[in-house]
Amino acid sequence: MLGCECFCWHDKHSDYDEFTPLPQPQPFSLPSPIPDWPPGQGFATGKINLGELEVVKITKFESVWSCDSLHGKAKGATFYKPVGIRDGFFCLGYYCQPNDQPLRGYVLVAREREGSTPEVYRNYDSDSDFPALKKPVNYSLIWSSDLDRNGCGFFWLPNAPMGYKAMGILVTGTPEEPDDDEVRCVREDLTETCAIKDTIHVAGADPFQVWNTRPCKRGMCCKGVSVGTFFCSTYFVSENEELEIACLKNLDPTLHAMPDLNQIHALINHYGATVFFHPDEDCLPSSVQWFFKNGALLYEDGELKGKSIDYQGSNLPSGGTNDGAFWIDLPGDNNGRENVKKGNLESAELYVHVKPAVGGTFTDIVMWIFCPFNGPANLKIGLMNIQMNKLGQHVSDWEHFTLRISNFTGELWQVYFSQHSGGEWVDAFDLEYIEGNKPIVYSSRHGHASFPHPGTYLQGSVKLGIGIRNDAARSKYFVDSSTRYKIIAAEYLGDGVVTEPCWLNYMREWGPTIVYDSRSELDRIINMLPFFVRFSVENIFDLFPTELYGEEGPTGPKEKDNWEGDERC
Repeated sequence: MLGCECFCWHDKHSDYDEFTPLPQPQPFSLPSPIPDWPPGQGFATGKINLGELEVVKITKFESVWSCDSLHGKAKGATFYKPVGIRDGFFCLGYYCQPNDQPLRGYVLVAREREGSTPEVYRNYDSDSDFPALKKPVNYSLIWSSDLDRNGCGFFWLPNAPMGYKAMGILVTGTPEEPDDDEVRCVREDLTETCAIKDTIHVAGADPFQVWNTRPCKRGMCCKGVSVGTFFCSTYFVSENEELEIACLKNLDPTLHAMPDLNQIHALINHYGATVFFHPDEDCLPSSVQWFFKNGALLYEDGELKGKSIDYQGSNLPSGGTNDGAFWIDLPGDNNGRENVKKGNLESAELYVHVKPAVGGTFTDIVMWIFCPFNGPANLKIGLMNIQMNKLGQHVSDWEHFTLRISNFTGELWQVYFSQHSGGEWVDAFDLEYIEGNKPIVYSSRHGHASFPHPGTYLQGSVKLGIGIRNDAARSKYFVDSSTRYKIIAAEYLGDGVVTEPCWLNYMREWGPTIVYDSRSELDRIINMLPFFVRFSVENIFDLFPTELYGEEGPTGPKEKDNWEGDERC
């Protein structure tokens, strides 16, 4: 086995005088208590049925081993054993997280459901003679920090019986193989493949890495359930590579743990974010109805004159694909155009899409915000900031953020911040809150990208200091989504529960396509640069996002990948 030269392992019972004891991450709690949610079916009951299995989320842990860099180059990680497991439930694997964040994670423990009803939970082929859970045959030692000295960690992969899958890794402080009763493996037809996500720890010069995991297939129709365990390896693992451990699969077609309509309203009232716009923002949001009422026009390919749009969007073409046959534009007169570009904050509201996530163990509350106009870009080149005249602007802008709620407890777990063509998930402990458990979302000036904290974010080459400025700050311009919202879709609730607005099924572009002569503006920028830092025009183009080069109206929420799929990050 490989030695540990660049970092040390700490047994919680060991006493190393030569090392400073590692501080243990402290548990995180939301700023305010979680309320009692309205009564419903299975939401926030503490357990979730997955078909043949029932699972419970464990958030209490006992620290087993910690590692840290001796040279301060790595943040280190701590490995935990779940504790407080209910009688009849079984551990599926251990938990790991970085040392530089509060203790806030989970692992699922499972038991076979008693008295499951085949016609409800068994809509798949399964040999009922085989139990859902089985002990591992034995274990394989993946890696150890150092076999020849005390205070070392040993990482074990459960070897599952034929037809079963391991769900996670175990960690011990001795080279003795763990007891086979320590963990359970899951029958293969009750599992989904999983892949690595974020790197938790890299062991210095040693070829040993630790990652958290997630289901390979993600989206509102996907069944993969994250167990919360980690994966580790001494060889290279790609992001899309199938691992030796698996995720669970939710085979309950009723998705009973999802919130009902009353519970959705309660969640939004409790967790709805306040969206702050920049103090200098002159392209504010509005409601879609205000946009239509104030002169937005529908154009058809081949027709020179646009048509007025009914305030509900009832005369918009419904369905189909974005084939370029129709598009929306601002009013034809200059005064009307300039008025609509400014938006109307008083009418603005968040449009809410609620959907299952992570196999129905989480609820994603996706909040869409509409702005009639996306303003021109502000470019940063080194110490210079240059306001563009046209580049980056376009008619209509749809942006969003997503609240991810645990269906075990109703706790806010993460928030996704959409940022142009990508975005980021931010854990609840790294958010800003304005009132109780309501997070803050900062919308960038002109581009309306969402950020968790105020500041200047560069879209382009951070290393070279060249790109689009995304300036975000608190101001008197804001929208409170906990009160100003409209639920526009929640497909899992069934037909007729939520009425979708007419405009939601308009699949074409919400603005015209206009191609600019980018060279003239970019040449002006290049000529301002000192000679020794000038790049070729082609290289400058490569550093800037493609939306700079012309106007192209965005499509509506239903045409976005994340409507059915997972968020981009």
